[in-house]
Amino acid sequence: MGEQNNSQLLSRVATNDGHGENCSYFDGWKAYDRDPFHSTRNPNGVIQMGLAENQLCLDLIQEWIKNNPQASICTDDGVAYFKEIANFQDYHGLPSFRKAIAKFMEKARGSRAKFDPNRVVMSGGATGAQETIAFCLANPGEAFLIPTPYYPGFDRDFRWRTGVQLLPIHCDSSNKFKVTLDALEAAYQNAQKNNITVKGVLATNPSNPLGTTMDRDTLTTLVSFVNRKNIHLVCDEIFSGTVFDKPGFVSVAEIVEDDPCCNRDLVHIVYSLSKDLGVPGFRVGIIYSFNDAVVACARRMSSFGLISTQTQHLLASMLGDDEFTTKFLAESRRRLSERRRIFTAGLKRVGIRCLESNAGLFCWMDLRPLLKAKTVEAELELWRVIINDVKLNISPGTSFHCSEPGWFRVCFANMDDKTTEMALTRIRTFVFRANAAAQEKKKRWNMALRLSLPRRFEDMSIMSPHLMSPQSPLVHAAT
Repeated sequence: MGEQNNSQLLSRVATNDGHGENCSYFDGWKAYDRDPFHSTRNPNGVIQMGLAENQLCLDLIQEWIKNNPQASICTDDGVAYFKEIANFQDYHGLPSFRKAIAKFMEKARGSRAKFDPNRVVMSGGATGAQETIAFCLANPGEAFLIPTPYYPGFDRDFRWRTGVQLLPIHCDSSNKFKVTLDALEAAYQNAQKNNITVKGVLATNPSNPLGTTMDRDTLTTLVSFVNRKNIHLVCDEIFSGTVFDKPGFVSVAEIVEDDPCCNRDLVHIVYSLSKDLGVPGFRVGIIYSFNDAVVACARRMSSFGLISTQTQHLLASMLGDDEFTTKFLAESRRRLSERRRIFTAGLKRVGIRCLESNAGLFCWMDLRPLLKAKTVEAELELWRVIINDVKLNISPGTSFHCSEPGWFRVCFANMDDKTTEMALTRIRTFVFRANAAAQEKKKRWNMALRLSLPRRFEDMSIMSPHLMSPQSPLVHAAT
């Protein structure tokens, strides 16, 4: 009765399931919230490995804040700026903030691309940035193509309130989930066959959940494709500063700058400080577009999700400190590389492999050998065991729209060293037990088979192979 009344009293947005909260990705978070691990208060709780947070270098930020009290209007050294900052309302943002953001974006990309502060549009986190760009580029019912697997939050960020569809570009492990021109064309043609207007491609580089970067050839293919079709390309580059190994990161901005024939009006970048700097609570999202009309529209829309001027003021000072940002990015990459090395080495000891990656805060872990069957149901059954019994919140590949059951995203940068080792211990214990159970099951099956054989076949089985005919089915069965 209550639900029926709500459907009549509330809007379709309020009553539909477009938020995507009812999926295994968010169910894992709920399991953690009900029983969160703590090293002393709840050592048997669920360890959160489903949250892509970068907590490995927060000590560097804390040190900088202590050494630069004037950067905050809430200190004796910085309170003189209180009135000016507290009353600033221009939704363009503080000029010093936009300049510092553009500078940091360049540095995070190896200074191989230039960014104009006047094209920087603020938003409340990458979530707000994605929704704003969707509102700018597409109408309800129109669609963006997106390579799979992809971040489950895009179903909320890009689709929920905008009414824009996301249609899969199917990628698989045969080529390490790389986007191909054939896959792009197939997705586009499939949309046309279903009378769906495609307005663009949404790509994540580096990839979430894969932890891989797109090479220059792939990015060039994407830019060429959208130019031929006259549709948009939105590149989510929020993990650009987390690239810790070769090959290095290539931004779509580099492709645009190198191609004089490219229609720049079709290319847009979403950025954030949540991953590269590790401050998701600051809610700093950025839209960077090469299209003047999009910049103007997005800036007007940003009124609904501005960044606090207090936050802008602090970050303008921090990101404007060249010595600090250089040290921070280098140390962050070093620590991410070391944590990934430790984590994947721990998995390798029990025969678990991960997709080869060079970026991000997570691994794309291959648990296909542990599935009872190559099905979505078997993957979710395994996931429930890992959540409820092993007490680890890892995210199943199906929640990322992966077409191959058995892949899981596991985050490694949101915890300290001791928790990381605890998580690895739980995984190793689980795999040892699973392998032992499988061996015992195989042993019982072989015993049952042996007991079920007639006595004469049992006698034949101990005969020398040289006494058997080469055409004997028993010879073939033994080879």
